[in-house]
Amino acid sequence: MRYLHTMVRVRDIDESLDFYCNKMGMTEVRRMDHEAGRFTLIFLAASEDAESGREVKAPLLELTYNWDPEEYSGGRNFGHLAYEVDNIYEYCASLQEKGVTINRPPRDGRMAFIRSPDNISFELLQKGDSLEVAEPWASMPNVGEW
Repeated sequence: MRYLHTMVRVRDIDESLDFYCNKMGMTEVRRMDHEAGRFTLIFLAASEDAESGREVKAPLLELTYNWDPEEYSGGRNFGHLAYEVDNIYEYCASLQEKGVTINRPPRDGRMAFIRSPDNISFELLQKGDSLEVAEPWASMPNVGEW
């Protein structure tokens, strides 16, 4: 397993980039607009990682900007921690065997969500390409919030 990123939601991209990049010294390394989901993802690397060229392998800060206005309260602006795993199906099955609820099963062979005992959301991502869609995951419903 490899730690990938921490996600936080932001209300204003320009204001946030001014803070994270101009004031804190982070560097934008990648940006993706998701038209269907109406959000933008901006990934930032710490200055030392960006300067050394390690930003590809370094943990990143993901800024999520939702295009539709939303007021964040109760910690909703903090999204999740993300980890990459070798086999999403095997990893989720192992977690289930240990009593962990899979809140968002890896129906797509790519992504799952679980929660810690303190209700911290964890995104689990398949390393490399998505696995072929398989049961029981493909028909498993979401459970609770993720």
